[in-house]
Amino acid sequence: MDIKELNKTQLILLAILLSFVTSIATGITTVTLMQQAPASFTAPVNRIVQQTIEKIQQVEGKTITQTVVVKEEDLVVDAIAKNQSAVFSITKEGQDANFQAAEVSAGRGFAVSTDGIIVTDATLVPVKGVYYVKNNSGKFKADFISTDKSGFSFLKIGSPLDEKNKIAFTVPVFGDLDKMKIGQKVLVLGNSISSSIYEGNKNVDISVTKSNAGGLVLNLDGEALGIALFSDVTNFTSIKTINDVLKPVDITVPKTL
Repeated sequence: MDIKELNKTQLILLAILLSFVTSIATGITTVTLMQQAPASFTAPVNRIVQQTIEKIQQVEGKTITQTVVVKEEDLVVDAIAKNQSAVFSITKEGQDANFQAAEVSAGRGFAVSTDGIIVTDATLVPVKGVYYVKNNSGKFKADFISTDKSGFSFLKIGSPLDEKNKIAFTVPVFGDLDKMKIGQKVLVLGNSISSSIYEGNKNVDISVTKSNAGGLVLNLDGEALGIALFSDVTNFTSIKTINDVLKPVDITVPKTL
């Protein structure tokens, strides 16, 4: 049959058939080429296709449901990153093993108020003395405020040892221990980073070394649950207890000790 003899309807149907065959051939060719193409080419192409599909679905009013898989290690990394500047190493003027005057470790601590109040372990910071605190923004003098019977002490950040340093820190978001579920992970940010599984006991059972004393105890959301203590009585005090004691504390301290 000569194509010139086709009527208008037949020409339209022929055009549709040719378009259908062409699209199939194009699809087969595209798949073959994509399989042979390097990843550096296919990755951006796939992203463009995905974005295009999402836009079309949104225009048509369709609801898109995405399943996001979150790895536990990613939660740990995020929780630590949120609180790195809140954690301080603490030293004090004392004596070394040879009874010589020296600057010795006094554990760790973390900020609990925007006024520059740091909570730390009362075993290592029991009384007034010459203390120093250090985080990524520099090293600073610290004034002793008070000690609480629950096993922690308060220090207040003072002047920098180097005038070029400007104090910068964050205050952790306070978490709720009552909302913790058995089996969830607990992190301790001390001199090293350790973890344990919450077993339902509000007195969180964690192993605390002297170097980790005063460490910040977190949940996987990066919220502060309490402080790690190097004590014969308890190795943990909740952030609620710390906050309750902090509220009425007089943070006025002498300029010199």
